[in-house]
Amino acid sequence: MISIIVVPGGESEPRDQIRLEPGQRLDFGREPGPVRRTSSSASSEPSAPRPGRDGRSGRTTDRGADDRGATDRGADRRARQPCGPEPGHPVDRSRLALDHEGVSRLAGTITATGSFWSLSNLSRHQTYVVENPEGAGEHIKIPPCRLEAPVPFEFSRVVVPARDRLVTLDVWAPRHEYADSSAAPLLGGQLTAPVFPLDRSKRYFLVLAALCEQRLRGAPHAPLPTTGQVAERLGTVWPAAGRSSVQWNIDYLAVKLRIKPGPESVDSGGRLNGKKETLVSLALRFDLVREDDLALLGRKGVG
Repeated sequence: MISIIVVPGGESEPRDQIRLEPGQRLDFGREPGPVRRTSSSASSEPSAPRPGRDGRSGRTTDRGADDRGATDRGADRRARQPCGPEPGHPVDRSRLALDHEGVSRLAGTITATGSFWSLSNLSRHQTYVVENPEGAGEHIKIPPCRLEAPVPFEFSRVVVPARDRLVTLDVWAPRHEYADSSAAPLLGGQLTAPVFPLDRSKRYFLVLAALCEQRLRGAPHAPLPTTGQVAERLGTVWPAAGRSSVQWNIDYLAVKLRIKPGPESVDSGGRLNGKKETLVSLALRFDLVREDDLALLGRKGVG
């Protein structure tokens, strides 16, 4: 069973893909050892990575499954083990050379672990970033000397800063598994109140989707559209949309999502700066708007 597929940045040929089975490791860096060739520890059979995704991951923080006593354990582990390759680890290893003088000689290690993979940052000074290219800017940071940080994304891009550019590795993990959401709920008891009660058939949701569109389409740092641009984007599905009506819906969303107190509140608060940015950040963080929802906006550039 193949666990993960690693593709060096800029490579697209099947022969450039590196396959790792559960328990195998891939060292990478400027001089990680002999340059990788086909061997018993890694197969280079052709493979077509899966486009798209079935689900989305949760929080983008660098945490393990259990944080209890993490600080004490981490300090003890760092005291006992210096930053660098793990000594005497009896695992099947492969190696990948990254030809750039700004990359550490042994920069890190990717470990395949069943349904996920982990990354060890063996640099003493440089933080690495693991991006979710399908997650509207979702990412985790791996600090120097962090060992075996679990990565929760199906499709990931490891970003290693070099002197004059960013060196990347794409990693494809196994398809995530999910519980059956259509299963019958437990009988009895009070129903759980929805945290974010959004109705996808309402105009305010169209406004929220239009605000999130560019970041969901792969431009996580794109500037947010103006109210006029949102009104123009919604012209095919809401012909009467205008700047004032779009702004009214933005204000309504800010109250509905509890970013700003309602007008009936004793303390309704002052002017909320960055309202659109806060709405989009909240919506993308909790998947309130997903890529599939962009179909509600209709075709672009019609009329």
